[in-house]
Amino acid sequence: MRRLAAAGMVLAFVGLVSPALGAEDPTGTWKWTVTFNNNTREATLKLKAEGEKLTGTMLGRNNMETAIENGTFKDDKVSFTVTREFNGQKFVQKYNGALKGDTITGKVESEGGQIPSRDWEAKRQK
Repeated sequence: MRRLAAAGMVLAFVGLVSPALGAEDPTGTWKWTVTFNNNTREATLKLKAEGEKLTGTMLGRNNMETAIENGTFKDDKVSFTVTREFNGQKFVQKYNGALKGDTITGKVESEGGQIPSRDWEAKRQK
């Protein structure tokens, strides 16, 4: 009887701990390359997840950090916007992606359609 009770307790513990161990977490530094007008540059994104809230920054020109906005993380899906200003005009990009291990794969769209949507694939930096 003791063995049966002990086995039941182990199974219950494993059942409670397993979902937490399998959960993905986007917290970290992510990098990918961006090509625009035949110029290629490296993009860097720093993310921090707190529950479903996602905060962070993206490096831009001259290594200026821009805070992400409207960041969410739910069911391994990442979503946020980045607003930049250039020559007095604001440019908003909406990022959506799926997290799997050390890779985020998704689409980025520009508000107003100035630039067509494009794929992005970021790798977590170790």
